[in-house]
Amino acid sequence: MIPLEDAVIARYSHSGSHFEVLVGPDAAQEIKKKGSISDLDACFASGEVFSDSNKGMRAAESDINRVFGTIDFSEIAIRILQKGEIQLTTDQRRKMLHNKKQQIITRISRFAVDPRTHTPHPPLRIEKAIDEAKVHIDPFKTAEEQVEGIIKLLKPILPISMEVSQVMLRIPTEFTGRAYSVLREHKTIKEEWQNDGSLKAVIELPAGLQGEFFDKLNKATQGNVQSEVVPTR
Repeated sequence: MIPLEDAVIARYSHSGSHFEVLVGPDAAQEIKKKGSISDLDACFASGEVFSDSNKGMRAAESDINRVFGTIDFSEIAIRILQKGEIQLTTDQRRKMLHNKKQQIITRISRFAVDPRTHTPHPPLRIEKAIDEAKVHIDPFKTAEEQVEGIIKLLKPILPISMEVSQVMLRIPTEFTGRAYSVLREHKTIKEEWQNDGSLKAVIELPAGLQGEFFDKLNKATQGNVQSEVVPTR
């Protein structure tokens, strides 16, 4: 189970009855989106359904059965998260917003570049631009879901763009094992294993990661790789 102090309250009311579960904030968003729970202990601070979690009052089993038609905690928790609302304390919301902001900054610094130089912006510069633009960050949405919209808001302040390239690679047989682990970190567009055991592949690579990618790939292949970068936009 997750620590109680890290949990948020998910609440749902129906037919005069009130139900609450204590769930991790990141898990809450994932369950809300997927409609499934992979690991109860990793998601919840308690396996109980409460009528008032602050007072430690458990919901009556008769009320649970009447509203949900089951006493299975997983099914009940999913419905509470999908149909109810999530309550955050001021400290929880502040912590979640800070963590989400840092995730967004990290992602932008890795995936976006200055179109004038085609190099990434430092994280501190991105953070200052986010603050100046007064960007609203949603603590319950993933960084991936918010980055594109945030970049649009930053453009009047910071020259920035998401540039993605397709990289065509030819890797000799003796280096495919070590090189393949580098390729797996990125989206593969095409993969062709040759009769001699060599590999031809096309991967999609954000411009901001190209330097890091080629450093890793050259290390894995001792520089024995043929590559061609073809911008897709």
